[in-house]
Amino acid sequence: MDLNSASSVVLQVLTQATSQNTAVLKPAEEQLKQWETQPGFYSVLLNIFTNHTLDVNVRWLAVLYFKNGIDRYWRRVAPHALSEEEKSTLRAGLIANFNEPVNQIATQIAVLIAKVARLDCPRQWPELIPTLVELVKIQDDLRQHRALLTFYHVTKTLASKRLAADRKLFYDLASGIYSFTCSLWNHHTDTFLQQTCTRAETAMSISLERTILSLKVLRKLTVHGFVEPHRNVEVMGFLHAVFERLKQFLECSRCIGTDNVCRDRLEKTIILFTKVLLDFLDQHPFSFTPLIQRSLEFAVSYVFTEAGEGVVFERFIVQCMNLIKMIVKNYAYKPSKNVEDSSPETLEAHKIKTLFFTYPTLTEICRRLVTHYFLLTEEELTMWEEDPEGFTVEETGGDSWKYSIRPCTEVLFIDIFHEYNQTLTPVLLEMVHSLQVLTNMDDTQALLIKDAVYNAVGLAAYELFDSVDFDQWFKNQLLAELKVTHDRYKPIRRRVIWLIGQWISVKFKSDMRPMLYEAICSLLQDQDLVVRIETATTLKLTVDDFEFRTDQFIPYLETMFTLLFQLLQEVRECDTKMHVLHVISCVIERVNMQIRPYIGCLVQYLPLLWKQREEHNMLRCAILTTLIHLVQGLGADSKNLYPFLLPVIQLSTDVSQPPHVYLLEDGLELWLVTLENSPCLTSELLRIFQNMSALLELSSENLRTSFKIINGYIFLSPSEFLQVYASGLCKSFCEILKDINTEGQVQVLKVVENVLKVNPVLGPEMFQPLLPSVFRGIIDGERYPVVMSTYLGVIGRVLLQNKSFFSLLLNQMACELGQEPYQLLGHMIEMWVDRMDNITQPERRKLSALALLSLLPSNNIIIQDKFCGIINISVEGLHDVMTEDTETRTFKDCMLMSASEEPKVTEEEEPPTEQDKRKKMLAIKDPVHSVSLQQFVYEKLKAQQELLGEPGFQALMETVDTEIVTQLQDFLQGF
Repeated sequence: MDLNSASSVVLQVLTQATSQNTAVLKPAEEQLKQWETQPGFYSVLLNIFTNHTLDVNVRWLAVLYFKNGIDRYWRRVAPHALSEEEKSTLRAGLIANFNEPVNQIATQIAVLIAKVARLDCPRQWPELIPTLVELVKIQDDLRQHRALLTFYHVTKTLASKRLAADRKLFYDLASGIYSFTCSLWNHHTDTFLQQTCTRAETAMSISLERTILSLKVLRKLTVHGFVEPHRNVEVMGFLHAVFERLKQFLECSRCIGTDNVCRDRLEKTIILFTKVLLDFLDQHPFSFTPLIQRSLEFAVSYVFTEAGEGVVFERFIVQCMNLIKMIVKNYAYKPSKNVEDSSPETLEAHKIKTLFFTYPTLTEICRRLVTHYFLLTEEELTMWEEDPEGFTVEETGGDSWKYSIRPCTEVLFIDIFHEYNQTLTPVLLEMVHSLQVLTNMDDTQALLIKDAVYNAVGLAAYELFDSVDFDQWFKNQLLAELKVTHDRYKPIRRRVIWLIGQWISVKFKSDMRPMLYEAICSLLQDQDLVVRIETATTLKLTVDDFEFRTDQFIPYLETMFTLLFQLLQEVRECDTKMHVLHVISCVIERVNMQIRPYIGCLVQYLPLLWKQREEHNMLRCAILTTLIHLVQGLGADSKNLYPFLLPVIQLSTDVSQPPHVYLLEDGLELWLVTLENSPCLTSELLRIFQNMSALLELSSENLRTSFKIINGYIFLSPSEFLQVYASGLCKSFCEILKDINTEGQVQVLKVVENVLKVNPVLGPEMFQPLLPSVFRGIIDGERYPVVMSTYLGVIGRVLLQNKSFFSLLLNQMACELGQEPYQLLGHMIEMWVDRMDNITQPERRKLSALALLSLLPSNNIIIQDKFCGIINISVEGLHDVMTEDTETRTFKDCMLMSASEEPKVTEEEEPPTEQDKRKKMLAIKDPVHSVSLQQFVYEKLKAQQELLGEPGFQALMETVDTEIVTQLQDFLQGF
């Protein structure tokens, strides 16, 4: 591409590519795509985006295309890679000047230079770093800033490389430029601090920006540029200087007003200082040891004493708390149980921690966390009143909650309490004991402190297990507090029911549950919405608990379910509705079929809610989960839900519909439980299976559930289902087996096996295209045991239950492999005997014995030649399935089933589904469960004896090991 002639053409196409008109935009994008691999194209782009007279949008687009080209074509081994000559020209052009006037474009240029540096620096681009170092010294503000911006992005990119050779290069780079970078940072920092005295805002802003960029470079060099940074005097000097600079910048924040343009950048700089410390601690915990004392003193003084008043801000507090937490929790600072096994570095760090965290310090931190940071703020109380649902979402982990100070303080409290529980337990218990009386309604501060203390007791529940008699506390005080209905007492009602939820799985006697259920019923009728929602949450924790007993819960079920449904109707926010639906789902799941009398209103409401919230896919997921538990609870009666249920399944599992991205997993689960509980196959339920073909093509993590659904249809109505879908299903399976893992192969073959169970006559014909590969897998000795086991199960079914089809298949395979049919059969039997140990399921082992015995009686010389192997497998099968009656000394086939047998279901077990019943009826007809192996062996041997006569039969039996013959005779006593 000639630069002179091409520049105007490329410029014109780039201009068209910035158009809002699709008719102009699309052809331009296509043309640019074609030029991507043309030599000289990126040189033209470089000329365009460095020409400041051109339209900004065009230049911006040119930079983006250049940047994408680096990713695709800069490496030597890339298809259509750029020539070394052109890359050399481009590298020189990129650092020819640093006077880009537009900030956004300057950032993109810095990023693309960093991308090239990642691949070429320092070997092919040794001049890059020296050039940048020289440019950041110049007095021109614009060029200095652009060079510093590029310096940061290059350093950041090189620091991210992880190969050993790349790490070595970065260590060398860091050693070479660290001193200069420190000087640069100090210069810009001092300049900014001097300018704060003159209040020259523009100059302050420029200096602060340079301070931030140079500090970002230092952060990368310090954290990633040294193997043992504690041995480098300059590195440790910089880290110690960070504390002094932090104090200076925090004092500056007093002088700069909240509306000042520098305020935001100043706070970002302060946060950046803390990130330097946090990153260094994370990457080099032992090198951080000399900084532990100072870090703790600094963080604790600003967060837990008056020193921070008027200067600290929320994000800075969070960072300081994170610093304390990382030191407290750091594994490197914890000695082994056997102290002698600990390193000197660990013992030194632990000693520093121990000397710092004295009883007075820990007590003050604990009290300050609870009585200051845990208190509900004015803003939170206002939100509670004005937007109770919004308050609940925030308290339970909304997006802004994740980044607020409250979760950070709670995590710090948990970590410190865990680490120093022997010291802090008496402190917290003393705070609890001071609150054993009902608090004055008019004392708002006292109410908030009680809320905070109860919060602490909930967070530390596991640590307080041996120190708090929660059952007595619940009976003697907490229950009474739940009954205080005054509006001002609602924070305590809410906190107490939350507290119970935290302790329910820790220490709460089972016989106390009815008292709790009565309290929950009362609180679900509380006048305050937040209290009701929190109560619902505790109810979920209660029913999810390991010690939950249905018999205790049932007397309260109707009241609770009615109140939960009313709460679901009342709340407006989708997040809250999802939460309440989740609670309802948990209740339905635990009580199962006993929910049936109470679900009428919910069943009527869910279709309305589904339709109203079409755009809220996560709420629809919650509805799907609720429906899953409803169907399981209703059993066969779930058929009454089909007018709503089946369209929901249809939409959720249709991959051509956009919502499937969110709904597919739950939709498939709902489809499966619907089939499992369906009393019969309806035309609508059959029609939904049209979605399956596309689902099988996805080959996603949902494939296992898809196969379960296919099996569900086979068990539900095999004739009707297979008549419509067998052909398409077989084609899908043939495609799947070309590219699927071992587990997927087994899942496909299990479906085929189930088809052969339900329809041994037509089943083999329906899935005939799959069977040759199965047969071939046996002959070739499939190396994966689980696959071989399934192969033998499939062929065993055909051999046992459809002799004529097996003969056709054998002849087909013999023709394909160029062998005589009986020779091939002999080879198959030989492989079957050899790989019998691959079969671990007793059912399949018995099936193998039945299948091979079904070849008898036979005059065929090859089958007689394999007689010994057939008998060996038969005796193995007898050992697997025969149990001895100790009184009568007779054997019985333990796998035999009869229709009169009723499975015993305990209270803890779920009753059988409709599919369980269908599978039992199928099993009763299955030869594995209807034919006595002992009887079958006897009859087949008797027939063989009659066919050959006694001498011939005895000659056959002599080929069998005498020990096996003895075992066989023991099993056949009485015949």
